[in-house]
Amino acid sequence: MVHTNTQYDETIAECRSIFQKKIKDYGTSWRILRPQSLTDQIFIKAQRIRTLEQASEKKVNENVDDEYRGIINYALIALIQLELGNDENYSMDEEKALSLYNKYIKKI
Repeated sequence: MVHTNTQYDETIAECRSIFQKKIKDYGTSWRILRPQSLTDQIFIKAQRIRTLEQASEKKVNENVDDEYRGIINYALIALIQLELGNDENYSMDEEKALSLYNKYIKKI
């Protein structure tokens, strides 16, 4: 069980780091996405995982783990969006975005 908890903590730390890097690069551009758009993104990631798992030969250096981390982050973004609703103010500072991210990561 300790090993599982450690793996969970490491994975969440990686997801948070990716989320934070994306905010630095793109800001909170995801704020314009509707919940349905985020559901679509999660579905696309799941389809990609299936494709990678079924492929007998990989043509590009791709990692299924990255796709799973993407699903985690899209799910957390969806939860944040559901809380904030259709607020016309789409910009958000990094501190607030990370605070909301951390709030929801504690719930899962």
